[in-house]
Amino acid sequence: MKTDTAKLIEATYFAADKHRDQRRRDKGATPYINHPISLTHILVDEGGIEDTDVLCAALLHDTIEDTDTTAEELAVHFGDRITAIVLEVTDDTSQHFTVRKQAQIDHAPHMSREAKLVKLADKISNVRDLLAFPPHDWPIARKQAYMDFCAAVVNGLRGTNAGLEAAFDALVARRVELA
Repeated sequence: MKTDTAKLIEATYFAADKHRDQRRRDKGATPYINHPISLTHILVDEGGIEDTDVLCAALLHDTIEDTDTTAEELAVHFGDRITAIVLEVTDDTSQHFTVRKQAQIDHAPHMSREAKLVKLADKISNVRDLLAFPPHDWPIARKQAYMDFCAAVVNGLRGTNAGLEAAFDALVARRVELA
C-alpha cells in the first residue's frame, strides 16, 4: 500500500509526463502542468483539503480530457476512487464546445463532493489565470463570457467548501480588471 506522499508524487509525475508538451494559452505560454499543481495548492491552502485522493484527482483532472490517457490507465495506476473523481470532472470532447460547457453547468449540482472540490479549484485557477495572464487573443467580451460561465458552474457547486467559494467570489469581485 502506497503512502499518501507516494501517491501524490506519482500523480504529479504522471500528470507532468502526460502534459509535458502542452502549454497554456497565455502570452508567456506557461507550461500546462502549472495548472493541475495550482488546483492542488488551492485545495490545500484555501480549502483545507487533506484527502489525498481528491488532491491526486486534482493533479490528474485534465489527463483524460486533454491527453491520450484512458480511464483504464488511470484506474491501474491510481485506483477506482481517483479515476471516478477524474471522470466526473472530464468533459466529453466529442461534443461541441457549447454543449460541453452547458453540460458542466447542468452537471455541477449532481457531482460527488470530491468532484465538486476539484471543479471549484479548477474554476478558481482558471479565473485567476484569466485575470493575471489572459489568453493573448481573447477580446474583453470573451473574457467576460468565460467568467460568466465559471460563475454559473460554481453556483451549482455552492455549499461544498466555504473557503473555496469565498476565494471564487473574491475573484468575481475583480471582474472589472478584465477591461
